[in-house]
Amino acid sequence: MWKRKGRKGRRAAKPAPVELCDLCARVFPEDRSVRGYVPDSSAARVAHEWCDGLRLITACCDEHFDVIKDGYAHRPFVEEELWAAKLTRALTSGPSELSMDQLGCRTGLQEPQIRAAIAWHNERMREQQRTDP
Repeated sequence: MWKRKGRKGRRAAKPAPVELCDLCARVFPEDRSVRGYVPDSSAARVAHEWCDGLRLITACCDEHFDVIKDGYAHRPFVEEELWAAKLTRALTSGPSELSMDQLGCRTGLQEPQIRAAIAWHNERMREQQRTDP
């Protein structure tokens, strides 16, 4: 008579963490990744506000990291874009109606910056509407 050995107490091997190259989309082991932050005014994180304006990039090798980094170096850093992202985060993560003082407290921005961010955002929306069919 055959007896099956139980799997009790055995654990399946955990898959090794992997990364995806931001340039070539190659999947590779996490411990071989090349990572760093580049300035990017469109980057605003929900959990790590101290990283606002910085984008984490991941590459499979130093050469790919340099290509990605150089691409961001040629992109203009627009303060109003970053401020608009901070406003969006404040308005989507809490009460949707806030006074100017409340927005300032939640974003760390001054009233002129808040107004400039709103103007920048509204202009982007108008441009988008003009180009949408």
